[in-house]
Amino acid sequence: MDLTWNEFERVEMRVGTILEANDFPEARKPAYQLTIDFGSTIGIRKSSAQITQRYAKEDLVGKQIVAVVNFPKKQIGKFMSECLVLGSVGEANDIVLLSPDFKVENGLRIG
Repeated sequence: MDLTWNEFERVEMRVGTILEANDFPEARKPAYQLTIDFGSTIGIRKSSAQITQRYAKEDLVGKQIVAVVNFPKKQIGKFMSECLVLGSVGEANDIVLLSPDFKVENGLRIG
């Protein structure tokens, strides 16, 4: 089923900078708990991301990423995920994060 242009416009993808990356030992699959700054309008959001195969926690801090910020919050164990970090998914769930080529303002919309 094709997505209409109006439906696509409702998906709010924004650029944010990772402030913290912590282990998430309670997750069923290896994951990090991320704290992400999306600028003054959207603010700080948290997310769980299964990106442990390719990324070390210390390499994530300061990295800009793209995330969907207007999905409903999702409870993952005791953790509340507030946005969906986007990445390409390869074989064996090897995820590569989507990120801008150049540093941009946090909160900029992808469109």
